[in-house]
Amino acid sequence: MKSKILLLLVFFVFSIAPAFASGGGTQYSKFPKPLELYGEEEGSMFETIKARASEDPFNVVASVIFLLAICHTFVAIPIGKLAHKCAHEHDERLKLRGPRDAQHPDGEPEVSFKATILHFLSEVEAVFGIWVIALAAAATYFYSWHDFEVYVSKDKVFTEPLFVVVIMAIAASRPVLRFAEALMSKAAALGKGTPAAWWLSVLIIAPILGSFITEPGAMTIAAMLLAKKFYRFNPPPLLAYATIGLLFVNISVGGTLTHFAAPPVLMVAGKWGWDSLFMLEHFGWKAVTGVVISSLIYFMFFRKALFSIGDKASGCEDGELHPASWVERETPIPAWIIGIHLAFLGWTVYTAHYPVLFVGGFLFFLAFGLATQHHQNAVSMRSPMMVGFFLAGLVIHGGVQGWWIAPIIQNLSDQALMLGATILTGFNDNAAITYLASQVDGISFTAKHAVVAGAVTGGGLTVIANAPNPAGQSILSRFFKDGVSPLYLFLAALVPTIVVYLCFVFLPNGPAKAHNPQAPAVHQEATPAQ
Repeated sequence: MKSKILLLLVFFVFSIAPAFASGGGTQYSKFPKPLELYGEEEGSMFETIKARASEDPFNVVASVIFLLAICHTFVAIPIGKLAHKCAHEHDERLKLRGPRDAQHPDGEPEVSFKATILHFLSEVEAVFGIWVIALAAAATYFYSWHDFEVYVSKDKVFTEPLFVVVIMAIAASRPVLRFAEALMSKAAALGKGTPAAWWLSVLIIAPILGSFITEPGAMTIAAMLLAKKFYRFNPPPLLAYATIGLLFVNISVGGTLTHFAAPPVLMVAGKWGWDSLFMLEHFGWKAVTGVVISSLIYFMFFRKALFSIGDKASGCEDGELHPASWVERETPIPAWIIGIHLAFLGWTVYTAHYPVLFVGGFLFFLAFGLATQHHQNAVSMRSPMMVGFFLAGLVIHGGVQGWWIAPIIQNLSDQALMLGATILTGFNDNAAITYLASQVDGISFTAKHAVVAGAVTGGGLTVIANAPNPAGQSILSRFFKDGVSPLYLFLAALVPTIVVYLCFVFLPNGPAKAHNPQAPAVHQEATPAQ
């Protein structure tokens, strides 16, 4: 019965979702002011930004709201601690008071409204959606409510958030996970299947796999395998953070072997005429080099801790560490079921630009899951929906930040542009950075290379830097006391970020002839507008 209700609920949500995924062409709202309508500024970059701020005060307010939302992500953990404290105090008051009146045996206990609200405010995935309320109020004050309505319903495209929701749900299915586990087990077998061997194989193979099943799918699979094969053995906090930081960086750059897997590449591939062969030649092989070097550096540095975890795992029965459950059963899955799941995954990737098609495929996927339920685990939509909510909030906020990002891109040298893109990515989704760069006319091939390389390089520094990061955090946060600290995540990702940065800077580029600015756009009409 619950499965049928879930199917009907998802059908309702996604049947209306394409109506909200329109837009991206003609601007209907009066804000944000199109960049080409600003006057030409002959002064410095900062003078240009100052002039645009004076010309439209809403720019400043929108960016301050965005900054506050970013700050909110850094205080989410303390808010979570306060929520747990309030919930504990509420439970203690209930114990002291005793039952107030006779309750039905199936009745729900009283809930602390304060604790529940604080817990919601501590959800990183909900932060940008929450601050959309403030942005809506500001837009209504400076313009009108109608302008905000058409901004979110017609000017913004939510294809990417919808795609991430669907790909996460399919990639997290038991047949897909078991298939990916079987692939990586071949590499892990070279190290006798120890947690250290699984750690290395997942952190190298899964990011590269992301170039074919997309980065959100690779993040979901990698995070779930790390949870099962590594994190459940309670690694030291330093190693736990190093692992999630390395995972975020590797996933961010690992999707650059193709032109469709990484969101920041997807934003520019059509307009700039970059195909998969071009990406492999100019980005992919450098990314693989960086992934391997970074993983080996961390492996060598933490080898004692990794081997210690292996000793602990071999010295205990599996049930002692993690009691067996139906969800983690090892019973085999027929090959034809795995094949159909992979086909659903392939269909979602192939139709990634068309919500009507991949959402329709997802409904068939849910129906197939019901028909083969004894081989499946329950489809959990909470994490995918929360991540989709996170990305939708980024799309809304990111769409009004171009007034200050565009001058920075236009005025920096190639070297400074790459460094700037890397840094800016930590405070804004990297897909937004590259999308805004694609709207700037007349930039050179080397500048385009610099901004994309910087965007993917900085994609692991914060949870908001790359679209799949919230998915990884959502899956792995339970292994960190009080959740994942933004500061510790940044420090953990810093070393692999530097390694990848150096690979993109010093390894040679291929010839620029693959770049064809006149190439026809690949599904350009469906590219999400950040």
